[in-house]
Amino acid sequence: MSQQKSDYADEATIDESLDELPTDDDLEKTVENLEANGFDVIVVDSADEALAEIQSLVPAGASVMNGHSTTLEEIGFVEYLGEGDHEWESLPDEIWSIDDDAERQAARRDSQTADYFLGGINAIAQTGELVAADRSGSRIGAYPFAASNVVIVSGVNKIVPTLDDALDRLESVAYPLENERAKEAYGVESAIAKQLIFRQELEEGRTTVVLVRDRFGY
Repeated sequence: MSQQKSDYADEATIDESLDELPTDDDLEKTVENLEANGFDVIVVDSADEALAEIQSLVPAGASVMNGHSTTLEEIGFVEYLGEGDHEWESLPDEIWSIDDDAERQAARRDSQTADYFLGGINAIAQTGELVAADRSGSRIGAYPFAASNVVIVSGVNKIVPTLDDALDRLESVAYPLENERAKEAYGVESAIAKQLIFRQELEEGRTTVVLVRDRFGY
C-alpha cells in the first residue's frame, strides 16, 4: 500500500526541534563520524540522485528486498523495484504473490538474507550512530547481520546532535508518525517493540548510508 506522509502527518504531534535540517558543518561532522564507525556514506542533493545512486550500487542479478520506508517511497525506489525495469530479483514481488500465510511469512524471514536489503532509519546521531525501531522487526532485522549488503537512505532532517537525541527523536518524531501511518494502512497502532542502535559496521563495504540534503521520511 503506497502512502504519502501527507496522508497521515496532520494527525501526529511531533517535536519539530528534532526534525530540522542540519548546518553544513554538522552534516560534515556526521559524515566523518559515520565513516569512522565503518559506514560508507554518500551525500546527494535530491531524490532523483538518491535513486540513481541505488541503481549504481546494486549489481544486476542481485536479490533485493526492502523494509517499509516512507523515504524509499518518496524517492521513487519502491515504484522502480515493483515495475521491474531492472535486472534484479525483486523479493517483495515474490513474497506478495504467495497466497498461503505461513509460506509468505517464511519467505519474509528468508528475505532478510537478501544480497541487498534497503530501508530507512529513524534517527542519526552526529556522533556516528544509527537508531531505528520496528513493531515486527521485518524492517530492521536484516541490518545488523543477515543481509549481505545494506543500503540505508535518509533525509538529513534525521540528523541530531547526540545518541540520546536520536533516541528522543525515535520516540517523539518517528513513532507518532509511524503510529498514524499504521492505523491508516493496517487499522492497528504501531509500537517501538524492537529497537536497534547501529553503532558500528565491522564488515568493510557492507553498509552504505545515502543522505539526501532535504526532508524525507520520518
